[in-house]
Amino acid sequence: MFNYIPSQWLFLFYFYSFFGWCWESAYVSFLKKRPVNRGFMRGPFLPLYGSGGIMMLLVSKPYYDNVLLVYIAGCIGATALEFITGIVMESLFKVRYWDYSHKKINFRGYISLESSLFWGVCTVVFTHYLQLPIEKLLLSIPYNVISITTIVLTIYFCCDFMIAFKTALELRDVLIYMEKAKNEMRRMQKRLDVIVAFQGEAVREGLGSKVEGLSDKVGEIGSGLGDMASAVGNGISTRMDVLSSALDKSFGVVKEKISLNPSEYVESVKDEVAELYTKYRIIMDKVAPHPVRNFFEWYKDRTIMGNPTMYSEKFKLSLEEVKEKASRFRNGHREN
Repeated sequence: MFNYIPSQWLFLFYFYSFFGWCWESAYVSFLKKRPVNRGFMRGPFLPLYGSGGIMMLLVSKPYYDNVLLVYIAGCIGATALEFITGIVMESLFKVRYWDYSHKKINFRGYISLESSLFWGVCTVVFTHYLQLPIEKLLLSIPYNVISITTIVLTIYFCCDFMIAFKTALELRDVLIYMEKAKNEMRRMQKRLDVIVAFQGEAVREGLGSKVEGLSDKVGEIGSGLGDMASAVGNGISTRMDVLSSALDKSFGVVKEKISLNPSEYVESVKDEVAELYTKYRIIMDKVAPHPVRNFFEWYKDRTIMGNPTMYSEKFKLSLEEVKEKASRFRNGHREN
């Protein structure tokens, strides 16, 4: 039982990967009420299902005549595969492509008792029922046909996998950059608040200027930015668009005050504001159009939308923003 040559094993891997993709895409499309090309890759393959199918055959082979041992082996084998794959993918891409944290009994969200027990049932059903007709079909295919088919599929699979891998790394880089950009923008906002609130006093002490009513002006400026600073401080600033809007307003107010009352601001402050604004524009240029806007090309957009359950604890909010951008990009192309 299950004594196959290498090319047949490889053919089975692609066969299971394809039918796993069919099942997942149909299921997720039904839930989302729209077509979803499910999975890590763009072609009709889900390697995790292919690996899972091969794993089930291998672990059940020594115990095939004992259904209980096949069940236990399936539980352990599938759980180990899911756990290792989940850890490796999150370590590489900083994103989880599935998450069991909502399950009652789970381990770090990678695996759950419910899923492990289900994989055991799947192993028994798969090896004792579903694989039998598949094996007959496999053995009926001439060796030359199997060899040529696996060579062609391997070339295609490797190309698709390399592109998908590169895309996942680019998504990781986008998320990391967005978090760094947000932190830098928060620092800019705080510094602008300081300049607005305290610069008048610093100038008066440093230059001995007699500026009547300066405290009233400082108070007026501070109150004008009060709501904005409050919004930033209350956590709304976790979004890139809110941070950008707040900074645009802050820079506008500071530049206006400097232009109206240049004597109130020493050259060092003017230079600092100009430097902060330059840094801000560099950050925004990198976020949009590059790399975020350019990231949502057809292929990469499908990577995001094809994994609606994609999750990241560390980059949770940034990932949600990326998903929103991908959705808008997708809808915009549909309208066009």
